Amino acid sequence: MTTTLIHSARLITDGVETADAWVRFEDGEVAETGVGADWADADTVIDAIAIAGDGDGDGDGAILTPGFIDIHGHGGAGASFDDGTDAIRTARELHRAHGTTRAVVSLVTAPLDDLARRVGEIADLMTTDADILGSHLEGPFLDPGHHGAHEPSLLLEPAAADLQRLLDAGRGTVRQVTIAPELPGGLEAIRLIVASGAAAAVGHTNADAATALAAFDAGATVLTHAFNAMPGIHHRAPGPVLAAAADRRVVLEAIADNVHLDPHVIKLIFDAAPGRVALVTDAMAAAGSADGSYDLGAVKVTVTDGIARADDTGSIAGSTLTQDVALQRAVGAGVPLVEAVRALTQTPAAAIGLGARLGRLTRGHIGDAVLLDAHLRVMHVQTGARIA
Repeated sequence: MTTTLIHSARLITDGVETADAWVRFEDGEVAETGVGADWADADTVIDAIAIAGDGDGDGDGAILTPGFIDIHGHGGAGASFDDGTDAIRTARELHRAHGTTRAVVSLVTAPLDDLARRVGEIADLMTTDADILGSHLEGPFLDPGHHGAHEPSLLLEPAAADLQRLLDAGRGTVRQVTIAPELPGGLEAIRLIVASGAAAAVGHTNADAATALAAFDAGATVLTHAFNAMPGIHHRAPGPVLAAAADRRVVLEAIADNVHLDPHVIKLIFDAAPGRVALVTDAMAAAGSADGSYDLGAVKVTVTDGIARADDTGSIAGSTLTQDVALQRAVGAGVPLVEAVRALTQTPAAAIGLGARLGRLTRGHIGDAVLLDAHLRVMHVQTGARIA
């Protein structure tokens, strides 16, 4: 049995902060937690203050959280998740260094043959790479009027046979499918997605509030990057965002990069849907890399000053965000630290059905952990056991 102990940290997990805490890990799982110096020795002992410092000496440094979980991202370090195993590993290495210990691999719209092959490759990768949680199909079943950075010529109505083909290709590893519920067959498709064990997400949609509610009643439980690629809020047409915020069954994805969402709107989402926000990156290949020209699926993208836009339409085309920066910007927008951490850990884990094993530093959970300094900069990352 291999044991690790991290002590003298501000532990933030499950919406609670505990001062001077310690966590003991055994064989990659959380075995025990406590406070003070009442801990047994371990094979590896990590003094959180020695690594992360203690801020200005007032005890505000050395913050220990569960590992971050990104349920919506497309790449990083110059590599796109659409380009296969090596590219996925390259991008994941970048995001892991920024605290994202586990991630769902999001795929942009492509021909069905390509998507089927890619979800199959991701299923294969999960047998060797424990940090990969499955795939997210962000397309092709999207509204052409809200295609964003998806190639509109490749969008499809959600025919049951096409959707089932993609789900089958994933062999039970498709975690999430984004869909515009107003498309012909949209509600039936949501039921099919949910029956497969995946989460159905409303996104890239022209749905009004009533249609969004119908989608949630059909089983959809996620709103893909809230406010983006969907109708906004009008006082006589509340749209899908308010419908999702009012429905306790639904998790709202938020891209806290101060580009997709103004800081005031970031705070608004947390206030409107407490405990139901998942901070995602929607990161594309340029995350952690230089400005320049990139491909996002079939769409050509130019990144300038860290902002990615499609060459043909000027639409925002993913982000260059990492989850540690999302944490910093959410807190900077006025979100309480414990709630911002929850949105990177417990909430996304639950949104994809893995809350029983991931997203918390409590006994029996996987021992993924991130140690931050007082400025919320990542100082230490550890990934625990494989999910059984």
